[in-house]
Amino acid sequence: MALLPRLRQLLRRPFSASTVAARRPSPSDRYGEHLQEDALRSILTDDPNDARAFRALAEIVRRRAAQAPNAEDPLTAPTDEAAQQRAADLAVWSLAEELAGHPRAWRPLLELGRLSVADDPEGASRRLATAASRDPGGDALAEGLAILREAGMPTEALGLGIGHWRAREHTPEVGRQLVLAALEADRVAEARQHLGSLELHPGTEELRAELGRVVAAREQTSPR
Repeated sequence: MALLPRLRQLLRRPFSASTVAARRPSPSDRYGEHLQEDALRSILTDDPNDARAFRALAEIVRRRAAQAPNAEDPLTAPTDEAAQQRAADLAVWSLAEELAGHPRAWRPLLELGRLSVADDPEGASRRLATAASRDPGGDALAEGLAILREAGMPTEALGLGIGHWRAREHTPEVGRQLVLAALEADRVAEARQHLGSLELHPGTEELRAELGRVVAAREQTSPR
């Protein structure tokens, strides 16, 4: 079953949004993990974009969902590996959706985009665009572009990047992702333009030299 239909089934069940993916006590729970989860949630309440805390908490809820014993629970994973993966993804989706309500949160939106890009590419692109608009430094934009490229959507990555990239202010990683996306979309001239825009960001000489070699190699093999 695809993720989004399964998610809709989950969302129709009554629960408080404040407890989505929260700790579900069980006899096998370890006290140390309880403390760790509470600490991670406290960190993410203050900073929903803390990468280490988000990854650690996502791993906890993912593992718990894959091992859940209650067959009627929407996050329960049956014994087959595919169903376990689906249940784990749903648990992380629920966690990310809860945290994405924070007005400064962009990392949870990236996770929602990553989880939905296969089933709902348009919705994923919207989530990634919202994430990019919430991060003035450009890290969210760079990661969003990488998500789209990894999904085989370089044209969509270019659309997202062109709409949000501020070369002087954003991390140079955004420019690198745009150059590579343009090459993957067979838009070599556009790749050269994005490479030139990186000159607006100080300290990118080494990166520009590296990308310049890649672009030049493609220019040699592309039809004129």
